[in-house]
Amino acid sequence: MKKCLIIDDEPLARSIVAEYLQAYPELEVVQECSDGFEGVKAIMQHQPDLIFLDIQMPKINGFEMLELVEQAPGVIFTTAFDEYAIKAFEANAVDYLLKPFSKARFDAAISKWLQSQSAQAIPAAAALGEATGKQPEEQHRIVVRAGNNIRIIPVGEVLYLEAYDDYVKIHTRDGVFLKKKTMSYYEKALDPKQFVRVHRSYIMALSQLTRIEPFEKDSHLALLRNGERIPLSKSGYTRLRTVLEI
Repeated sequence: MKKCLIIDDEPLARSIVAEYLQAYPELEVVQECSDGFEGVKAIMQHQPDLIFLDIQMPKINGFEMLELVEQAPGVIFTTAFDEYAIKAFEANAVDYLLKPFSKARFDAAISKWLQSQSAQAIPAAAALGEATGKQPEEQHRIVVRAGNNIRIIPVGEVLYLEAYDDYVKIHTRDGVFLKKKTMSYYEKALDPKQFVRVHRSYIMALSQLTRIEPFEKDSHLALLRNGERIPLSKSGYTRLRTVLEI
């Protein structure tokens, strides 16, 4: 028996998926969720094999939800918006169902999943989140998991970002949070008028800069409002001066 989750804020959409799944006795719907918060908790609790996931939902969207999951199940996206299709397929999702979808189209997606169950066929959650890129609402926030809680951090509260192995440390006034992303991702995603990559390991919020200090051997440090000092690489120093027009 394979376990499934249906994650969608529309009750009718959930009921349609559940109805179509009745033709597959080997697939058990263990829970239906109305938003991404419930979805993350349900995935942690049930460890499903397959999820049917809407993209546009209250609180956090489907892509943000996937970023919070360590071990991603197979994902079939179900959404009324075709603008995300290419991104979903780039992320190697099992399939992408555009609402309203027929039973035949649904069956084709299930068949595709059943035929492709292997470690290589199911991408990691981080890979899904990285490949899909930021959606409009994500340009203004970073969603992180802190223990069993989910926290939405407005980018205005971010002091700087720091590379940390396979993660990025999000430094804020309220503490430090880990995100399974890359520095390159945030360098492209964050507003270049607000954030500058000043070092291979650091992206700094311009609003936090108080001054630039010389360091040893023609190197420099950025002094932040909270007193912390961030090293500037040669290219980062040049990039910072260009943005500041100095």
